[in-house]
Amino acid sequence: MKNPHSISQQLTVRWDFPVVFTQDLFNPGNPVLVETLSRLREARRHRAMVFVDSFVAQANPQLPEQICAYFAAHPLELEIAAPPRIVAGGEAAKNDFGLVDGFMRLLLEHRMDRHSFVLIVGGGAVMDSVGLAAALVHRGLRQVRIPTTVLGQNDAGVGVKNGVNFCGGKNAIGTFAPPFAVLNDFNFLLSLPDRDWLCGVAEAFKVAIIRDKPFFEWLCAHATQFPARDPESMRFLVQRCAELHLEHIRTNGDPFEYGRARPLDFGHWSAHKVELMSGFRISHGEAVASGVLLDSLYAHMQGWVSSEELAAIAGGLQRSGFQLWFEELESLDASGQRVVFGGLRDFQEHLGGELCVTYPQGIGFRHEVHEIDLAKRELAVQELRTFSHEK
Repeated sequence: MKNPHSISQQLTVRWDFPVVFTQDLFNPGNPVLVETLSRLREARRHRAMVFVDSFVAQANPQLPEQICAYFAAHPLELEIAAPPRIVAGGEAAKNDFGLVDGFMRLLLEHRMDRHSFVLIVGGGAVMDSVGLAAALVHRGLRQVRIPTTVLGQNDAGVGVKNGVNFCGGKNAIGTFAPPFAVLNDFNFLLSLPDRDWLCGVAEAFKVAIIRDKPFFEWLCAHATQFPARDPESMRFLVQRCAELHLEHIRTNGDPFEYGRARPLDFGHWSAHKVELMSGFRISHGEAVASGVLLDSLYAHMQGWVSSEELAAIAGGLQRSGFQLWFEELESLDASGQRVVFGGLRDFQEHLGGELCVTYPQGIGFRHEVHEIDLAKRELAVQELRTFSHEK
């Protein structure tokens, strides 16, 4: 038998996208959108389709008209392929793959090509479902994300992933598809319901605990200002949290998660499971707040965070207005095990078969763990219940 012939192939792809913080994005006098779509200096008129989250359209009834007026004010640079499309918002947008199929058909019907733009105005679920469709059509159209929630502007919208729920699995189908740009209009946050206003705060605590002690201390010091809807505090939170997420994606050496570790999913193994168990009655941010405290309790038992640090984490989350215990955490399976613990198995499968869970090691630092002490895991849940009820 002849020796096999092998050719080694290596490719390096550079991704470059701006994350812009602005206000009143669709005011014709605001140049951010037209400058963003024209940033590659291509000699062409930029064609786009716009998808708008139904919840955003309900809160901003003039928005479709404003979008059309913006395109009309820049006829030499921009062309809108069809009137803005209103799509269902919330987690329902991720639970029906038929919606993704419909978005793909719509993009093809309007002959959107690889130089065309898909503008997605909405929360994380709409960005995920429409973004997945845009990533699949012609192997990828240019996505411009315009997140309208705190969670979207400081976390989900600035990353390189999209995904939808499938066969009972959170984000079971998706792609890595870096956006062409992310445009964060703070004005959209001002019309959010209180619950959505707070959801992104949990992600800020998550990333601060494992990456940035000064930011964590700032969050704790300003915690009561988040439920009070102080705009300047929220503006700083959004920008700093987005910076930390972008820094992690840029510097960790694994932006497409080919490895095992996923530090930005600290606190998420239980959060994703609790969301699913509740039929998404519990929002992502609410579940993350609970999951962050649960894993911080476990870290304290293992000696990775001090009693003072644990108290600061719990106090900051509580003063921010989060409920930290949910009845879903009580549910047991046929063997008597808590159903939520299945989230670790789901997490392990999603990572490629080897368990790798991120825990804090002091505030501002992290490490990865490959084995979980089952007795302490159970004790951490019991302490979460007691702690939450007592406080």
